[in-house]
Amino acid sequence: MESRPTLSFRPFLASSLAMIVLGWSGLALVVTQTEPLVWWRWAFFVLWTLALTGTALPVTYFLNRRFSGDTPAGPKTIARQAIWVGVFGAILAWLQLGRLVTLWVILGLAVGLISIEYIIRMRERSHWKPTPPPDSKSTDSQSADS
Repeated sequence: MESRPTLSFRPFLASSLAMIVLGWSGLALVVTQTEPLVWWRWAFFVLWTLALTGTALPVTYFLNRRFSGDTPAGPKTIARQAIWVGVFGAILAWLQLGRLVTLWVILGLAVGLISIEYIIRMRERSHWKPTPPPDSKSTDSQSADS
């Protein structure tokens, strides 16, 4: 069985914790201590996106590590997928202000964002070149010498 390079969660740990703490504590402060004025609503959407992204980062890391196919997901892919979760939540919160959120809107938005991510991943797979194992270079040079 081939061993694929594994990506450690260590690069994501500090940013994930910072986004979780800042997002959720700021969100609690905005919701409980402020009036719904324009700037506080913008702060709500920013903090909501930050909180959801930070919370989704460990989940997307685990899912990519567990279910990654032939092409391993890099740090940019994992971060992008966590950001999609935050954007999805912020769009739904924005639409809820106008009472526009229905099951079909949620499903349509989810299918649209998943389709965009699928197309981006398909492009990444087409440009991915696996690194050859270190033993193959030595066997190639030995077979060329003989």
